[in-house]
Amino acid sequence: MKKEIYEWLVAIIVAFALYFIIHQFLFVVYTVNGDSMHPTLKNGEKVIVSKINYTLGDIHKGDVVVFHADSKDDYVKRVIGTAGDKVRYQDDQLYVNDKKVDEPYLEENKLSKTNVQLTENFTVKDISTPSVDVIPEGKLLVLGDNREVSKDSRYFGLIDEDQVVGEVSLRFWPFNVFHYNFDPAQ
Repeated sequence: MKKEIYEWLVAIIVAFALYFIIHQFLFVVYTVNGDSMHPTLKNGEKVIVSKINYTLGDIHKGDVVVFHADSKDDYVKRVIGTAGDKVRYQDDQLYVNDKKVDEPYLEENKLSKTNVQLTENFTVKDISTPSVDVIPEGKLLVLGDNREVSKDSRYFGLIDEDQVVGEVSLRFWPFNVFHYNFDPAQ
């Protein structure tokens, strides 16, 4: 009887240790709260966020990330610009380093508008403090895909790379919208 209790205790301790390691260093589950990433992600959907992607690699433009907005809230947004980028919106068109960038993830939202800009004109200089022309080292410009309702870098400025929890790598709930690739280039 003692041997069986001991085996159960060891199994439970190992399970908790594995859960802690996975949750702390590899992956975490988030529930999307709000419509700022619609139609890419919708309110109530559950996603898996990979913490390890940025431990082993860099944050890239187009990545959908979760970051700590403050001490109690986490936001999910798309990375539009990284360190060294000169970003501007002009007439509802994104330009990064003076090159036109397509944003296919905005098409559904643009279809619902007529003669109204989805994203107002702005530059990095307009949203950064202190005011700079290019995104400084260690900073990111993030925007929601649903530009009309999103609180993002236009609202709170550039974010620190250290605020990023990880990259959204899988949407698993509800099952009928299972999706694993949020890269607009693919």
